[in-house]
Formats: sequence, structure tokens, C-alpha cells
Amino acid sequence: MFELFDPAAEVQITSGNLPHWFQPGATYFVTFRTEDSIPQDVASRWRQERSDWLHRHGIDAGAADLEHQLGRLSPEVVREYHSRFSIAYLNYLDQGYGECPLREAELAGIVGDAFRHFDGQRYWVSDFVVMPNHAHVLVGLIGEHALANVCYSWKKFTALQINRRLGRSGRFWQEESFDHLVRSPEHFERFRRYIAENPVRAGLRSGEYLNYSRGNK
Repeated sequence: MFELFDPAAEVQITSGNLPHWFQPGATYFVTFRTEDSIPQDVASRWRQERSDWLHRHGIDAGAADLEHQLGRLSPEVVREYHSRFSIAYLNYLDQGYGECPLREAELAGIVGDAFRHFDGQRYWVSDFVVMPNHAHVLVGLIGEHALANVCYSWKKFTALQINRRLGRSGRFWQEESFDHLVRSPEHFERFRRYIAENPVRAGLRSGEYLNYSRGNK
């Protein structure tokens, strides 16, 4: 049901502000954030510091195979990268910046229902959490369904429904998502724990988030 990344199989790599790796049938940890969840100056500074760090280690921040190049560095250096940039990015989201509309149960439910809508048809959902200004989902693709298409569908539908409830229009989600290919059983379990514990780390109370785990059905 949840296939891990196969380094020997074909992979498609695209690049935006962040590189995205796609492999049919693989499992991903995906993060969406609302448009106002990180101030523009903070996001710009994060990208610049990340670019400078990568340059010092001989890696172009815009390289499509960035993740592969990171894998060639020592484990200590890779841990430093994730501590300074991946974890810092996620921790900033937990500070609850912005309007945080998903704190409302009805709006969080729209996102949760979208994640579950094609569960078992286009993908398998393992776990997800909808936080006040972002969401994490651990998802395994089925067949040739592409992660980019699945994410686009989720974001388009939920943005339309949420904006309609709020009586507004315009962009709801930040355009680019943050995704990780799951490479080992240990990583899979680590992402499951991260999702389960995210509301506690952010100091949220019951009713301020929506959590789902396939193992708790």
C-alpha cells in the first residue's frame, strides 16, 4: 500500500523554489501552507540563506537533483541542512502566523474530506493533520497518478470551497508545496509521529486542528 522510494527506478525531477521528485507509486510527506502563513521577508531570507548554504557546499539551489546531491554529503552535514532549513521551515509554521482560518473545524473538515475523497482510488492516505495555517499528509500514490496532479486537485478544490465559505476570492494556499519522498520504513514512521505530535508541539487545544491516522480507523 505504501511503497518506498526505489533509487534504482526511474524518477522525474522538476524544480521551482524547491525541487520536486516524482516516482510512480511512491509515498510522500507533503506540506501545504496558507498564503499568509510565512511573511514574505522571512520566506525570502530563508530561501537566500538556504541558497548560500548550498553554494558553500558546492550545490546549486536550483538544481533539479538537489536531493541527490545532498545525499552525497556526510550524514552530519545533511543533518545540519535539515536542522537549519527543513525543520526550521516546519517550526515556523507552528508559530501560527497569519489569519489561521483552518483553526475553524468546518474549514479544516473541507481539507480533511478532500484528502480522503480519492483514498483507495488515486492514492492511499496514511495520516494527515490540518493545522490552523498549514496541513501535512502522508500519502502513497497508486499507479501512474502524479503527485503534482493530486496536490493541484486538493488545493484547487479546497481553496474554492473555503473561499466560498469565507465570502472571498483569490489565492488561499501558497503556490508551491513542500514534499519529501519517503525512503525507508524508519522515515515513514518518523513522518507518522511528526503528524501525530504536531498539534502538541504547536500548543493547540482540542478542536483547533484535525488529525487522522489510517491505523486508528
